[in-house]
Amino acid sequence: MSLVAGCPRCRAEVVHDGHTSCPVHGDVRTLWTPATGDDVTYTQFAEHLGAAADFPTYLPWPMSPGWSVTDFAVVGEAGTDDSPARAWATVTCVSGTSELDGPVDVFVVAEEPGTGLGSRCAAIDRSDPGREVGDGQPAVRVRIGSQAVPLWAVSTSAADERFDRSVFAGEADGRWLWLVLRPASAMLLLRDDWILRDVSAIGPPLVEMAFGGPRPVW
Repeated sequence: MSLVAGCPRCRAEVVHDGHTSCPVHGDVRTLWTPATGDDVTYTQFAEHLGAAADFPTYLPWPMSPGWSVTDFAVVGEAGTDDSPARAWATVTCVSGTSELDGPVDVFVVAEEPGTGLGSRCAAIDRSDPGREVGDGQPAVRVRIGSQAVPLWAVSTSAADERFDRSVFAGEADGRWLWLVLRPASAMLLLRDDWILRDVSAIGPPLVEMAFGGPRPVW
C-alpha cells in the first residue's frame, strides 16, 4: 500500500503495527493518506477508493476548469479473511482559484459521528460539529443525487484566531457532512448550486480528472 498511516484527529506522527497509536490521542482508527511531499495521483486515488470500500468519497461535480484534486484520505481498516474492509470517514480536497479570492481549497468530509476528521480539517477541538447544526435556518444547501442537504455554519472562533476558513456541516445518509473552504471569503462560492457526487462508482472517467498541485496543510 502506498498510502501511509496517520491520526484522524491531528498531524502527529503515529506508530502503526496493525493498530495505530497517536502520542496525543492514544489508540485511534487509522487515517490513510498519500505520502507527504508528493503530488497526489490517479493511481493513489484508486487505492484510496479501494480502501474506502463502500463508504462515499465526495467531490464537487463537475469540477470547474483549472481546479484539481490536491489531497484525499480515508479512515479505515483493511479487510481480512474473516471480515470485509471497513471505513469510517473520507476527505477530499480540491484546489483552484476564484476571481475574488485567489487560491482556494475546498475540503469535503463524510464521517461517522465521533471520528474527528471533519473537526481536524475545520481546526476545532471537538470531535463533532456541535450545537450549530440544526439550529435555525441552514446557511447553504448542497445537492447529492436527488437530495438537497442543508448545512449550517460552524464557528471556529474558539480555535482559529486567523479566521482563515469557513466551515459548514450537516447530515447526509446518517453521517456528518462537512465543507471547509479556505480562505473564509470563499464561502461566497456556495451561492451557486453546488453538487457533490460520490465518485466511488464512476470508474474509468476518473482518469480524465485533474490530480496534483500543492497539497494543503490540514
